[in-house]
Amino acid sequence: MRILAIDTALPAVSACVLDDDAEEPISSETIAMERGHAEALLPLIERVMSKVEGGFSTIDRVAVAVGPGSFTGIRIGLAAAQGIALACKAEIVGVSTLAALAAPLILDPFEGVVAAAIDARHGNVYIAAFGADGRALLSPRRASAQDALRALGAGPILLIGSGAEALAKEARARGVPTRIVSEQTAPDIAFIARLGLAARPDAAPARPLYLKEPDVTPPSASRPEKEAAATPDIASTARAATPVEA
Repeated sequence: MRILAIDTALPAVSACVLDDDAEEPISSETIAMERGHAEALLPLIERVMSKVEGGFSTIDRVAVAVGPGSFTGIRIGLAAAQGIALACKAEIVGVSTLAALAAPLILDPFEGVVAAAIDARHGNVYIAAFGADGRALLSPRRASAQDALRALGAGPILLIGSGAEALAKEARARGVPTRIVSEQTAPDIAFIARLGLAARPDAAPARPLYLKEPDVTPPSASRPEKEAAATPDIASTARAATPVEA
């Protein structure tokens, strides 16, 4: 199976194409940016696809980051993914940004809890946590750093994401052992693709995962959708989509 992965949910625009039997993407590009996702996305996808023999006709599935993240960014990525999937007659799946951030940490043995945290501003984070077996211990939610740390327990905690330092600060004050692995602002697009390859379309719908109200509400709706797709067993899905070396 060949998948096209798209991510515009956070401060980056990314796309890659990955085969399920390959270790590295066929083609990949990421541009860090705070604004301008709509203008940058389609030209970036065109550049990525220009390096894929057979082009769009070879795409079997499209994976798209569904959030949490920017309200506008999520919508941009979803619109592009849905249009491409329709044109290619391909399946489409949604992937959580938090699961994609956590996935590379769970592939290596660790003790305690892996927590992916995205800065949600005003002292809040978007957070999800996973155990050593990859099972979700804390479903995606928006919480204050204090409440998030309380929910994570006594540790040790491995932290990743732009909200990691806020949680680490609280942890230091409470004596909870933590380690920041990375404060990256967006997941590696290859892990969006790998989780997308292993996902079941019926269990991973391409619908937005909003954990807060948008700053501007569209006239056609008084409240945003709040779709909480099932949190994946990211250890098994990432391993299933990562080739085993001979």
